[in-house]
Amino acid sequence: MRLAMVVHERRPQAGTVAERFREGCLERGIEVVDQEAENVDAVIAIGGDGTVLRAARIALESGAALLGVNVGRKGFLADVEPARLPEALDVLASGIWRESARMTIQARMNGGETAVGINDVVVEKTGGHSIISIEVRVDGERFIDYHADGLVFATPTGSTAYNLSAGGPLMDPEVEALIISPVAPHSLFSKSVILHPDAEIQCTVVADRPAGVSVDGRDLGTAHSGDKILIERGSQQVRFIDVSGTSFPRRVKDKFHLNEDRRLVGG
Repeated sequence: MRLAMVVHERRPQAGTVAERFREGCLERGIEVVDQEAENVDAVIAIGGDGTVLRAARIALESGAALLGVNVGRKGFLADVEPARLPEALDVLASGIWRESARMTIQARMNGGETAVGINDVVVEKTGGHSIISIEVRVDGERFIDYHADGLVFATPTGSTAYNLSAGGPLMDPEVEALIISPVAPHSLFSKSVILHPDAEIQCTVVADRPAGVSVDGRDLGTAHSGDKILIERGSQQVRFIDVSGTSFPRRVKDKFHLNEDRRLVGG
């Protein structure tokens, strides 16, 4: 068993957990290698969701499975809390685990290089500029002209990130769909839209105000008037290792500290 490890370098607790993880791997005969190493069975992210996103790029390139250990705050993408590290290590040592295959999303600007992410593609205003104007086409058909601070195009996995902050829906990551959520829209229509997973979305900047384009927070470039951004599902899936077996409703409840109102419970 060969594992690559990605650690949040500026979070002391992550370093402590990483050391415990290395020791546990040594005890179980698991080899831990550099991030750049080839032929790894899994990539382990120790940190918050941002660390998981970095690790996901390595997992996609190597074809390895991905496991997140949460030392962040909400940590929607990280399945394992530090207290359950021994259990996760035993699962990894066995080489037998449950996996959740998640769809990816990709973007290409003006026919250039394609960037792939697991959370979202964001098109938004830059610097001190005012709102941007974006024409959105879906499967070749003109859909909506948005006037907003930005647009978030998210996967169900990414629905808990920027999409949620923009007022978009939470979606079970086992669902396959693409979400469009406007950020601070300046129009009568301000709702999110859920599209089928194979939708081909084309965005065109229609005003002389530049828009920054990013994929999972990584800068893809700046779009100017007339520039086109093609957004669609990625050709790959990310294989998340599921150690906890926690359902999506339970994960939402736990992460947001939602408690049942016992006055509504029968009996």
